[in-house]
Amino acid sequence: MSLFDDYLKSWDKRNPGLPRPRLFTVGRLDVATTGLIIVTNDGDFAQAVSHPSSKLQKEYIATIDGAVNKRHLIAISEGTVIEGTHCTPDVVELLPPQPDIPRPRIRIVVHEGRNHEVRELVKNAGLKLYSLKRLRIGGFRLPSDLGIGMHVELKQSDLKLMGWKS
Repeated sequence: MSLFDDYLKSWDKRNPGLPRPRLFTVGRLDVATTGLIIVTNDGDFAQAVSHPSSKLQKEYIATIDGAVNKRHLIAISEGTVIEGTHCTPDVVELLPPQPDIPRPRIRIVVHEGRNHEVRELVKNAGLKLYSLKRLRIGGFRLPSDLGIGMHVELKQSDLKLMGWKS
C-alpha cells in the first residue's frame, strides 16, 4: 500500500473537503510473489472479486529452480489439500524455454485463490520454487510494460473483464 503514499498525500489538494478514500486489495500477494495486485476504493468490488465463489481464474508463472519433468506436471495437476480443501488447478503447462531465461517456467491457473495455493502445489510436486508472478485475474492481464512498483488506473472495460457488472 506504500505505493500509494504520494497519491494519498496529494488527495487533499485535488479533492478539498473530501475524506481520503479507504483502499482495499483484491486478493493478496505474499512478500515473495510479484505481479498483478488490484487496489480499489470499492470494498464491495474487492470482496466480490476476491471471494472464491466468484470462480475468477488467477494465472501465475512459477519459475523453478531445477529440472521439471512430466511427473512433476502430473502431480501439480492432481492438486493438493490446503486447509482441509482439495485444490486442483485449472491449467498446468510447462512453458517453452527462452534463451534469456535459464530456468524452467510453469504456467499455473487456479480459481480458488487459497493462501499460498500455487506455492503448495509446486512444493507438493517435489519442486523448488525460484520465483512466482501473478499475471492475470479473470480476464484482466497485467500490462507487459508496467514496471515493478508502478500502477495504472483501470477503465470500466477492465472491470468488466473481471466480471464486475456495475
